[in-house]
Amino acid sequence: MSMGPYDHPLLKSLLGAWALAACSPEESAAVEAHLTDCGECAEEAVRLRRAVTMLHPQDGLDLDPGLRVRVLDFARARRRPLLPVPGWATAYDAETARLDALLADMGEAEWAAPVALTWFDGTATARRETSVAGVIGHLLAVDGLPALALGLPDPLRRGGAPPGRAPQPPITSPDARTEAIWREAGSDPALQRRLSPELRRSHAGTMRGVWREQTYELVRHASFAAKQVADHPVPYGPGLSLPMREAFTDRAFETWMHAWDIAEAIDYPYTAPEPHHLHRMIDLAARLLPPALAERRRRGLADPPAGLLAAGEEGRSLRLEVEGPGGGQWFVALDSPGASASAKGEVAHLALEGVEFCRIAAGHLAPEEAAAGSDSDARAVTEVLYAAASLSRL
Repeated sequence: MSMGPYDHPLLKSLLGAWALAACSPEESAAVEAHLTDCGECAEEAVRLRRAVTMLHPQDGLDLDPGLRVRVLDFARARRRPLLPVPGWATAYDAETARLDALLADMGEAEWAAPVALTWFDGTATARRETSVAGVIGHLLAVDGLPALALGLPDPLRRGGAPPGRAPQPPITSPDARTEAIWREAGSDPALQRRLSPELRRSHAGTMRGVWREQTYELVRHASFAAKQVADHPVPYGPGLSLPMREAFTDRAFETWMHAWDIAEAIDYPYTAPEPHHLHRMIDLAARLLPPALAERRRRGLADPPAGLLAAGEEGRSLRLEVEGPGGGQWFVALDSPGASASAKGEVAHLALEGVEFCRIAAGHLAPEEAAAGSDSDARAVTEVLYAAASLSRL
C-alpha cells in the first residue's frame, strides 16, 4: 500500500465504519484503494455492505466494492465484436436501449399512464390518447416494417395464419399496423383501466418483452448482412418506401420522440440523442423535405412551384440552418424534388435549433409556433415549415 499511515490491520478495522458510510473522505479513499488489491478485505467488505443494505434497503445505492476491478478486467479482455453494428443502425441501437432503460425504471402502475400522441395531419395538429403500453405497441408494430424486409416474423402475425386460412399479405401502412396491434393487444387506455392489476402487469411485461426482442433481432440482422441490406427498400404504405439504412434512422427518430412522450407522461427526465445520432436524424428529415413539399402541392395545400424543372436542373432553394449539437446546413429544393439545390438558387433562409426542428418534424410543435429565424422569401419559409410538420404521422 502507498497510503501513508494506513496498513492492512488498520484498514481492515475500518471496514465496518466504511460499510456504514461513517469514515472520513480520506479514510474512505484509503479503504477503497485497498479493496482493489486485497481479496480478503474485498470479500469482507461485500459481506458487510450486504448486511447494511438488508438493515437499510433505502441506502443500498453504493457500488459493489469489487465492481471496479471486474470492470477493468472486462475492459482489458474485451475485443472488437466480430459483427460490428453498421453506422446506419447505431442510432436505433442507442435509442431503443435508452427507452428500454426508461421502461425498466417505471413502476407497474405507470404502464397504464395516459400518453398523448400528436402529429400533423396536413392542416392541423391531430391527437390520440393511449397508454404507455400502447406507445410500445405502436413502436413494435411500425418497427415490424424493417423487420419484415429483413425476413423476421411480423409482430402482427405472431401466431401465424388461422388453421385452414391462407396467409394474408402483410399490412404496410404504419397507421393501419398500429390500429391492428392495439386491437389485438388491447392497449387503448379504456381497456387498460378495466384490466385487473395482475392482467395489466402481464400485458405490459409481454409487450415490452416482444418489443425488446424485436429490437435485438433487428440490430443483429442488420449487423450480419449490413452491406447486402443497406439499400433494400422498406415499404411504408402505398407509394412510399425508404432504404433500410434510412428506415433504421426513421425508427431511431420515432423511438426517441415516443420515449419523450412517455417520459413527459410519467414525469421522467429525458435528453436528446448523441449529437452524431441527432445529426443523422436531422439529415434524413432535411432530405425528405422536397418530396414532402411536392406531396402538399398535390393535395392542394401549398402554392404551385415557380416553374417546371428537369431532374438535376438548378432551381430555387431554401437554406436550412439547424443550430446546436447535431446541426448543420442544407439546401432544400423548392420547385421540384428532383431539382438541384445550392447557394446559387437561394431565395430564403431558415434557422432553427436542432431539437426544435425535430419537434416540428415529429408533429410535437405546430409550424406557426416554431422559434425560427428567417429572411427573404417568407412564403417559401412557411411552406418548408409545413412540409417539415407533414413528415410526422401517428
